[in-house]
Amino acid sequence: MKNQVKVMVAEQGGEFGEHCAKFLEDYGYDVKVVAKDGSRIIEFIKTYEPDVVLMDTFMPRVDALGVLRLLKENKPEKRPVIALISSVDNPRFEQELLSAGADYYFIKPFDLNVMAQRLAQISGWSKEKEGREMMVDNKDIEVVISDIMRQIGVPAHIKGYKYLRESIMLSVGDPELMHAVTKVLYPTVARNNKTTPSRVERAIRHAIEVAWDRGDVDVLSGYFGYTIQNSRGKPTNSEFIAMISDELRLRMKKAQ
Repeated sequence: MKNQVKVMVAEQGGEFGEHCAKFLEDYGYDVKVVAKDGSRIIEFIKTYEPDVVLMDTFMPRVDALGVLRLLKENKPEKRPVIALISSVDNPRFEQELLSAGADYYFIKPFDLNVMAQRLAQISGWSKEKEGREMMVDNKDIEVVISDIMRQIGVPAHIKGYKYLRESIMLSVGDPELMHAVTKVLYPTVARNNKTTPSRVERAIRHAIEVAWDRGDVDVLSGYFGYTIQNSRGKPTNSEFIAMISDELRLRMKKAQ
């Protein structure tokens, strides 16, 4: 299929790897299972050119942290999304891997269906309900979001404007992203714009602050009435994105 995402699973020979690969294939991914060998992952990436690499944090010879460092040094022509699997639930260890370049961190045990959805989100791929895969055309919704942001008072020339618009577009398509803002939403926007999740978060925060200082109070009240009326201050990034995306979903539902 033309728009299939290529996923490389580094779990060859293991029952979990085979089961995982079969599930992803059924979901609609183009899957390649390779040896669970950290020292050869870069070679596999260059040969197969996957969109996504799914590998364990602990592998023979070279672990995931070593692979991430090698990936930065070797700089393959096509840099894949890196999703890690681990039995270690340690925030500091997880942050170290994410800081080193990992895009997502799955902690065992996890639901394979959730994994398939998360891989779709972080790779920018979408799946229709009927089971056929396609890239989503967001042109119309992008225009509507841009119009709303101008009404609210977010200046189009600042970086946060673009990041906010993209975050809202992603959240309209998948409301579950609001439960994974720092783990999925920010990293996805960051990767699409060749920046870091922390810069995305700061830029969005700045955009909201500017809108609150210079925006039309009546328009702001229409979207964030409780915030203004109760003097709770500016909405958080998550609140801002959730409210606008929810409003858009309601409009789309009424238009059907």
